[in-house]
Amino acid sequence: MRGYIATEIYTLFFIAAIVAGAINALAGGGGLITFTLLTLVLSPVAADATSAVALVAGYPTAVWHTRGELTDAVGSRWLWLLLIPSVLGGLLGALLLSWSGNRNFVVLVPWLVLGATLLILLRPILVRQSNSDGRQLNFGPGLWSIAVVLTFVVALYGGYFGAGIGILMISNLSFMGLGNARQVVALKNLLTGCLRGVAVAVLIVEGAVNWGYGLPMALGGLVGGYLGGMISKRVHPNVLRIVVICIGFGVAAYYFWRLYGLGDVHVGGE
Repeated sequence: MRGYIATEIYTLFFIAAIVAGAINALAGGGGLITFTLLTLVLSPVAADATSAVALVAGYPTAVWHTRGELTDAVGSRWLWLLLIPSVLGGLLGALLLSWSGNRNFVVLVPWLVLGATLLILLRPILVRQSNSDGRQLNFGPGLWSIAVVLTFVVALYGGYFGAGIGILMISNLSFMGLGNARQVVALKNLLTGCLRGVAVAVLIVEGAVNWGYGLPMALGGLVGGYLGGMISKRVHPNVLRIVVICIGFGVAAYYFWRLYGLGDVHVGGE
C-alpha cells in the first residue's frame, strides 16, 4: 500500500514538472508548481534546490526547439555579448547565496515581477516600434554596453534567487527591442537556462538537492521544456506576448499572497 502511494506521489510530481517546464519555456513561473509541491515533502531549502534541478533540465530542449529564432533576434555575432554576462552573473549570484545564505530581500520579488510585467505590457507605448517586422535593432556600442550591464544584473539576481527570472529576462530583452515575442522567448530560454544551470551546479556541489524527487522531476521538466518550446515556436507573437503578460501577473499575485497574505514565509522557484 505504501509503495502504491509513493508511486502516485512520484507520478504527480513528474506530471507537475512537465507542466512547469512548459510554462518556463513560455515565460517563467513554473517553479510555483514544483516548489509548492516539494515543500509538502521536503524542507524549504531542499525543495528550492530540487525544484531548480527539475526545471533547469527543460531549458536545453526548449532552446533546441527554438534555435532558429535565436540568430533572428540578435545575430550570432552579438549572441555572446549577452551569453557571457548571463553565465558570469548566474555564477556570481549563486556564489553570493552560498556564502551568505541570506534571502531576506525576497520581499522585493513580487514588486520586481510586477514591474517587469508592466514593462512588457507598456512597451509598445513607451518604445517606438521601428522594427515592426521583428528584426533586430541597429544597436550602437553605447546601447550594447547598456544591454550587457542590464543582462548581467538580471543574471546576478537569477543566480542568487530564481523567482520570476523568466519574466525579468523577457522584460529586459523585449524592452531593448531584441525581436518579436517568439524571438525574445527563445533568447530568454538560452540565457536563463545558462545562468540557472550554473546556479544549479553550485546547489548540487552544496548537496542541497533531493535526488529521489529530483531525477524523475528533471525528466518531466525535460519533456515540458520540449513541449513549451514547440508551442512558443508555433504561437503568433502577439498571442505569446499576452500569455507572457498573464503569467507575469499571475506570478506577481502569487508572491504577493505568499509574502503578505501568509506572513513571513519562504518562497522560491523560477
